[in-house]
Amino acid sequence: MPFNIGLLLFPEITQLDLIMPYEVFTKFPDARVFLVAKSLSPVSSSGGMRVLPDTTMEDCPDLDLICVPGGAGMNPLLDDAETLAFLRRRAVSARYITSVTSGALLLGAAGLLQGKRSAAHWMSLEMLSLFGAIPVAENIVKDGNLITGGGVTAGIDCALAIAAEAFGEEVAKSIQLAIEYSPEPPYGREMLKKAREALAARIRRASLSEDAEKDSVIHGAEAGVA
Repeated sequence: MPFNIGLLLFPEITQLDLIMPYEVFTKFPDARVFLVAKSLSPVSSSGGMRVLPDTTMEDCPDLDLICVPGGAGMNPLLDDAETLAFLRRRAVSARYITSVTSGALLLGAAGLLQGKRSAAHWMSLEMLSLFGAIPVAENIVKDGNLITGGGVTAGIDCALAIAAEAFGEEVAKSIQLAIEYSPEPPYGREMLKKAREALAARIRRASLSEDAEKDSVIHGAEAGVA
């Protein structure tokens, strides 16, 4: 039986959130990987790369794994009825529900994080509680069949963790070796940790409009539910 994997595709997606787990997923045994969008029209990522969907939400087959990447284009989807309904439907039968960076917010908006521990990009982490989730500042967080990733590179880490759980550690190790995944960031983790507070303040000032947009959509969705 094929192992069906669907990655949600939308305009202004962070392309690495999509491409990193995609590369690992394609190496799963008997994997069929689908890029799922509202239509089959090309989709432009935040960096300008144009990506072709494989299937629409309406025609998407049953999925063993669903993955929601993040990016600025995720914000309008937080109250998009079609997208949220698609996620709810597929989550019922999926063996694994996953997200990368701010994609966790979309899972939350679909009602899939209630009472669940979840990671997200650090700029979105606190917003998870608005959906009843328990924010966890870690690279990978597992809670039942929910596996969420924090930073952009967590897309690879999450995919490898799923490979180990679904197919065994040897499969995961062989995939890691095949892509020669051995991250050694030019600026060490300890240095980044110490600089995080100052860096976070600068980045937040530069992205206030994006945060305001997320917050507005989230609270608007809450008001609609109420």
